Order: sequence, then structure tokens, then C-alpha cells
Amino acid sequence: MRWEIEDTPEQHALREAFRAWLTETLPNGWMEAVEAGDDAAVERVKADASFNPLAWTATIGNSPYAAPLWPKEYGGLSGESWMQQVIRSELVRYRLPTVSVNLLGVGLAGPTIIEHGSEDQKVRYLRKILTGEEIWCQLFSEPGSGSDLASLGTRAVRDGDEWVVNGQKVWTTLAQMAHFGMLLARTDPDVPKHEGLTYFIVDMHSPGIEVRPLRQMTGSSEFNEVFLTDVRVPEANRVGDVGDGWRCARTTLMNERTTLAGVSLDPVSFLGGTRRDPWRSFVESIPDRADPRTRQRLAQIYIESEVKEITAFRANSARRRGMQPGPEGGVNKVFNAEYNQRRSELAMDAHGMHAVAWLTGDDQAQSRATTFLRARANTIEGGTSEVLRNQMAERILGLPRDPAGDKALTWAETNRN
Repeated sequence: MRWEIEDTPEQHALREAFRAWLTETLPNGWMEAVEAGDDAAVERVKADASFNPLAWTATIGNSPYAAPLWPKEYGGLSGESWMQQVIRSELVRYRLPTVSVNLLGVGLAGPTIIEHGSEDQKVRYLRKILTGEEIWCQLFSEPGSGSDLASLGTRAVRDGDEWVVNGQKVWTTLAQMAHFGMLLARTDPDVPKHEGLTYFIVDMHSPGIEVRPLRQMTGSSEFNEVFLTDVRVPEANRVGDVGDGWRCARTTLMNERTTLAGVSLDPVSFLGGTRRDPWRSFVESIPDRADPRTRQRLAQIYIESEVKEITAFRANSARRRGMQPGPEGGVNKVFNAEYNQRRSELAMDAHGMHAVAWLTGDDQAQSRATTFLRARANTIEGGTSEVLRNQMAERILGLPRDPAGDKALTWAETNRN
């Protein structure tokens, strides 16, 4: 990182303890190769050890370092926000994944269960979230209820000790491989839309659940639509009180903003790798750096990357001082999404026709095009930039809220898509 702050004694102690754990855990020669700056040796050690992200998730998940903010009894350190920053910086230093393969479980489901779940739910789910034994997805958005999530129409009707769920969800990341889903459903249509929602944990292998992958223009299928037909969810899987689902969902959404603002969803984050100077690597990938227009755009991208780093530095330093996260999560999420798009557009433009047509086996061209196409989703996923700008206008700038004509109406009385 270009922006760093000096450790306090407490931060230094945690860093040393984590390095000691890494020394005991990583294959022989890994840390020494990193310290020597020998990237080739690092890759050899990784290959010899058959290193893979899923196995690493299990390894670090069985330590207290995967989620240091979680309570000790559920696998964490009962720590403060700065601990997460210290651990992440060491993961980057030693070429290790900074993002769990169970990103939605660790980043969204876990914190929600910790805050709103029962003791039985915490014991049942939390440790297996950390180890990646059970992958999670988020069953929130619907075809007509994305930005206005509280208008959702998936119904859950009580039937003895179970709830019967019918409806459709969409843009569900990892649903095709998830064991459990965070489900927000309507349990009372005769109250205002925010008040009639309840939060559930749903087994994704339950009868009545159909997952249909959505093929993206990148060729992959990260997202899915999910159909729920008479799916039975035990009452024991209800999180929070009946009708209190919106409060539980806000915890999930708050953590989603922070999670997507605080990580880069790229192969390096998931796989670990060389991150000595990503800016220099990007500049060197541009073929004609003498072109004045290209140089001007590079300068602008560099300025924006510095702004991004400084904002992240401010947020990290505040957390290290024990302060609660401020509005930086939403601000960073919007800025980072649009920065990724401008950066990937520059890479494509600079390569001209080679950016859209290349020989089979040209992995760099393939990766460049995939990055460009994938970046289109950045301003939509995890909260659209338009909605987040509204929130920033209201909560940071103090501007008046948009008129809500349906605020006094029940959900059944509102107009919906």
C-alpha cells in the first residue's frame, strides 16, 4: 500500500502473533521466498503444496483470524475493526487470499446471525461459515424489487412449526453451489411494506427450490434466478422476530456495502498472488504510452487511484483507532465501481482492435476483455450507484428525502412492478 500508518503496541503484538501462526501453518519456504522478493519461488512452493483457496479457507477458518471481529466462542477474537485491517495487510504481504471463498457467508450471513440470531443458530452455523464447509447466498432481490427491496412479494405463510414459501428471487450470487440462503420474505401483506417482512435461513437443497443460472456476457454464471414453490422452512430457521425482517436485512445490507467497498473482487483477492505494484503493472500493460491522450487518461486514472487509496486510508485509520465505520463504505463502493469501469475502458481503448479480436491462447487479451465486461456489473451489484447516491444525499449532505407516496399504505395497497 502507498498509504500506511505505524502500528500501535497492540497492533504490533497482533501482527507478530499472526505471523507466528503463518510460520507454523504455511509450507516451508513460503514466507522466506516472499521476504526475499522471489515470486517464482513463491509460485513453486504453492504448486508443490497444491495450494487452493478452498483448503486455505478451511485452514484459516479453524483459527481465530478469519473473522477477528466475531465473538471468541464462535471462532473470532472478540476484537475491534483495526484487527481486521492488520490481518488483511499481512495476507496481502504473504501472497494469501484476502477474500474467503464463502464471501457472502463471512461478510453478510455471519454478522447478521451474530446480531439477530438465536443461540442455537449461532452454534449451528457460524463455525461452518468460517471454514467454508457451508457456502451461503443472499435471497433478497426480486424481478420487480431490486432498488426498492422492501416492496418484495415472496410470501411466507405459517403452517404449524413451519413456514411455506412461494416466490422468485434473482441476481442470487453462488445460489447454484450454496448450502444455505439468507431469505427475506413477506409474512404480512396488510401492513406497510417495511413492517411485514421476516428473515429466514433456508436450506438450498429443500424440495421446491429451483436454481437457474444466468449466463453473463463474460460467459460465466455467477448470478442465478431462484424459484421457490411450497418450500418448507422450519420455524427454528426464523432469524429475529416475525415482522422484524427489515431490521435484520439492514444489518445484512450494511455489511454488504462494507464488504464490497473493502475488497477487490479479482483473482488476486481470491487466489493470492503478487501485488508488489499493481499501478506499475497496469501502466506497463498499456502499449502506446507516448500518445498524449493516453498519457492524459493514465494521469487521471492515477489521480483517482490515489483518491481511492486516501479514502480507504482514512477509513482504516479510523477503525484502527476504534471508531465505528462512517459513510466511507457507501462512498467507496460508488467510487470504486465507477473507477473500475474507467480503468478497464482505458485498457481496452489503448489496445485498439486487439482488445476485441485476438488469437486463441492469448490469456492477457482474454483477461482484459473479461475484466472490462465484468466491470459493467460493479455499479449495479451490492446496491446501485443511483440508490447509494440518494442515500449519501440524504444521510451525509442532509438533503430532503424523495416523496414517499406509499408510506401510509399497506403492501397490498401499493402499486408494484
